[in-house]
Amino acid sequence: MLDTVSVRADFPILAREENGKRLVYLDNAATSQKPRKVLDAIQHYYHFHNANVHRGAYTLAVEATEAYEAGRTAVAGFVNAWAREAVVFTRGTTESINLVASSWGRTNVQPGDRVVVTAMDHHSNIVPWQILCQEKGATLRMVEITEDGRIDLSDFGRALESKPKIVAFPYVSNSLGTVNPVAQLTRLAHAAGAVAVVDGAQAAPHLRVDVQAIDCDFFAFSGHKMLAPMGSGALIAKPALLEAMPPYHGGGEMIERVWDDHATWNKIPHKFEGGTPNVEAAVGLGAAIAYLEQLGMDRVAEHESALARVAIERLTQIESVTIYGPRDHRAGVVPFTYGDIHPHDLATILDRDGVCIRAGHHCTQPLMRRLGVAATARASFYIYNDVDDIDALVSALRKAGELFGVPA
Repeated sequence: MLDTVSVRADFPILAREENGKRLVYLDNAATSQKPRKVLDAIQHYYHFHNANVHRGAYTLAVEATEAYEAGRTAVAGFVNAWAREAVVFTRGTTESINLVASSWGRTNVQPGDRVVVTAMDHHSNIVPWQILCQEKGATLRMVEITEDGRIDLSDFGRALESKPKIVAFPYVSNSLGTVNPVAQLTRLAHAAGAVAVVDGAQAAPHLRVDVQAIDCDFFAFSGHKMLAPMGSGALIAKPALLEAMPPYHGGGEMIERVWDDHATWNKIPHKFEGGTPNVEAAVGLGAAIAYLEQLGMDRVAEHESALARVAIERLTQIESVTIYGPRDHRAGVVPFTYGDIHPHDLATILDRDGVCIRAGHHCTQPLMRRLGVAATARASFYIYNDVDDIDALVSALRKAGELFGVPA
């Protein structure tokens, strides 16, 4: 496992206390905390290099452009993209998927076509496709899950029999921790003639990602879940697809020439990055990637998987706790309920002991209905968490059980 003592020391916010207790941050699937190296990189950029990018001829503008594009290079290497030009900076997974739905989807989906998603998808990988299908007169097909919280491959196969145009699925479920066989799903989607869209929001921060090995057509992720600033992220796509797609929105930088009544478009990826970009996000994302690569993504994955195993073992010792999702081959996400205590009440009570968990439907309402619950509590781990954090979680849960009279 990682040396969490030294890792925690890199995160200023983890030195604070809540109600006299050390902060135990277990809401990493929602967003991660930021290390000093990321904070320092952003501050350094604003102190010494801030300018608008790409078109300035003076030194400061050149330096800002180099800093911005260095972030793109870092992203391309981190996920083994086909080229630097395959990386389109966005505000995160949600915008990336909306970009695909609005640009590729509107161009290629016709009335009567089908789009396939799964019952474990985040709303960000459901709602854009719902909007597209409603607009184009297409049909959205949702693939079911198995009792142990995996994509039902039999139902996935049945969904592909209709020859959908788009098949979208998560690499890792944010509500169950399920790690899906994305390369297999992509092969099956391609065999059916569909493009494959992978929601990588819960994968990029925690696993070694290789988009070329997966062979997906589109891969979306968010920087804020992997140590980078809010509003950072990217869409990774096969360059030929980007070349053929129309712009997502119009404005400066995304054009080549503008006449009175029409315009031509800039080369990729700039065709999709109209307006002044979030340079600090790119700088911070590049610094976050450097930090994670120094730790080693294989070690990160092993660390979180080990924590999930320990957490499940300890939580199952509490009589009234129910854990959801697969027991093996899962990410560091552990959703649970505790007797009849509402997850929102549980999260509020745990906060008294400085333990931060997420409670709610986790933007997966179709999944919650299939689980037969309105909400769950969710503990999610990252590089700065350790077994002591799990002990703090279990101790706080037992206190909550005593308060509500629930068997522990």
